[in-house]
Order: sequence, then C-alpha cells, then structure tokens
Amino acid sequence: MSLFHSHADGHGHGHGHGHHHHHDGGDAQAAGGGPFYIRVLLALLCVVVAIAVASFISVRAGEASVITRFGQPVRVLLEPGLAWHLPAPIEAVVPVDLRLHTTSSGLQDVGTRDGLRIIVQAYVAWRVAADPNDVRRFVRAVGNQPDEAAQQIRSLLGSSLQTTSAGFDLASLVNTNPSQVRIAAFEDALRAQIDAQLYSAYGVHVVQVGLERLTLPAVTLAATVSRMSAERETVAAQRTADGNREAAQIRSDADRDARLAVADANVKAAEIEAQSRKDAAAIYGNTYAGNPRLYTMLRSLDTLDAVVSANTNLILRTDAAPFQALVQGPTELRADPVTQSGPGSASASKKVRSAR
Repeated sequence: MSLFHSHADGHGHGHGHGHHHHHDGGDAQAAGGGPFYIRVLLALLCVVVAIAVASFISVRAGEASVITRFGQPVRVLLEPGLAWHLPAPIEAVVPVDLRLHTTSSGLQDVGTRDGLRIIVQAYVAWRVAADPNDVRRFVRAVGNQPDEAAQQIRSLLGSSLQTTSAGFDLASLVNTNPSQVRIAAFEDALRAQIDAQLYSAYGVHVVQVGLERLTLPAVTLAATVSRMSAERETVAAQRTADGNREAAQIRSDADRDARLAVADANVKAAEIEAQSRKDAAAIYGNTYAGNPRLYTMLRSLDTLDAVVSANTNLILRTDAAPFQALVQGPTELRADPVTQSGPGSASASKKVRSAR
C-alpha cells in the first residue's frame, strides 16, 4: 500500500510539477511579447514624426518657396513662417532668392552708327518680384539656379549692347562738349531693350542698367582725337570771331559815346561861354553906368589882352589909348588925351614891349 501510494504520490507530484512548468513558459512568452509591440509602436511613431518634420518648411524673409509636385510648380509661398507640404518624393521645395542681383556683361567690342568701334562694359541690376506668376516663370526657366540665370542675362545683355550701340554715333558717347554726350539716353535705350525680354523669358524685372566702362581701340582713338582736335579748332575760330565782333562793337559803341559826350560838352561849353559873355556884358554895362572912366580902362585892358602876345613889339604913343592907362592911371584919364600936358608927353614916344 505504501509503495502504491508512493508511486501515486510521485506520479501526482511529477504531474503537478510538469503542469507548473507549462504555466511558467506561457507567462514568459507573454512577458517577452510586450517590449516587442512597444518597439514597433516607437518605430512607427518615429517614422510619423520624421514624415511630419519633413513635411514642414520654413519660409525665410527675402525668399520665396516653390512647392513642386513631381517637378511641376503647384504653390508659391511668399509669407515668412512655417508651411506644410506632402513629403518627398511627392512634393519638393525650391527656394527662390528675391533679393537684388547684379550681372556684368564684361568687355564687349561693338560698333557705332558712324562705323567706328568702341569697347564697352555694362551692368544690369535685376530681381525676381514677389509675385507668384513671376516666381513660377523663373523656376521653369532656370530651375532656381542663380548662376545659370546670371549667365543667360549676361548673354542677352551682350547682344543688346550690339544692337543699342548701332543707334548712336561715337560723338554722342565720347565728346569734350558735355551737352552733346548722351550716355543717359544710351542706358535708357539698353534698358528698354532688355527689360521686356528678361521679363518675358525669365520673369525677371530690371531695376537699373548702366555703363561701367567705355574705352576706344587704337584706330578709333586716333580718329576720335582728330575729330576732337578739329572740333576744338572750329570752336576756337568761332570764339575768336565772336570776340573780334564783340570788340568791334564795343569800340564802335565807345566811339559813339565819346562823340556824344564831346558834343554834349561842347554844347554845354558854348552855353556856359554865352552865359559868361552875357554876364560880362551885364557887368560891363553896370560898370559903365556907375563909373565910365573905370569902364574905359577895363575895356582898354581887354583890348591890350586881345592884341598883345608874348612876342609882340609895339611902338605907340604912351598918351594914346589904350596905353595911356599904363602911364596916367585911371585917376588921371581925361576926355581928350591929346590935350594932356606933361613933361615929355607931346614931344616923345616910348617903346613898349609886352612880355606876357
């Protein structure tokens, strides 16, 4: 009985032990499946986050972002900030710089309207406008490659220089007379020619066009110097002729003014002389009326002043007028100078020499 029970107990104990191990294996399998599912979920979450991050873009100031779907532009984002798009390879983002760019043509040998050659270098300042249509046109034309755009603009600028210079003479570009220089008109014509072409082809707006350099080849330089020398000689001759004409006019005006001044002076002198004679006659008349003897003496002196000069020799009687005033004086004058008596007055004559 004990053996049977022992066996039974052993069997029961073994069965119970086996059953216990079976449940432990199931629990271990369940415990091992939990971390696997968590890892899968974490991986999926990382993929979702990566896709979400890749679907957001940041639009910077001074830049436009073009959303392309399988290579074709579908949206243009202009406002700075965050934006969303479908992840690659469905949609891609192409940034477009909206800032000002400057491109130079390099030195170009071009011909002028009068058949001479010049070497010019021009520049163009351009930008893509903040307009969706212009941005799409620029992306389609150059694929948002600024270097490629600058190269194409440089080529167009060079060909436009050839066409524009053919409409201007060299004298309108290089001249010693500033009023004949038309550099501004040349730049305006160049801008008008390339502005429409750049916009229609690339969606680019021209902001400014200018000439950086303008030089002359040796042959053109010699011809230009000869032309300038001839122009300066012509100008000098013209100015000399103008100066001579003005000088002659000034001399003529001066002679005329001098003649008028002399004539006016003569008229005034004649008027003054006539007035002085009139005043003298009035004075003589008043003197004669007041003192006839004094008047007679003054008139005698006036007569002496009129007839006697520095080299005059006169032999006259001293008792005869008008010399009697010198001998007798005004107080001794008589009405009849012939009846005067005095020592030697009637018997002798004296020689009088005036040394005025």
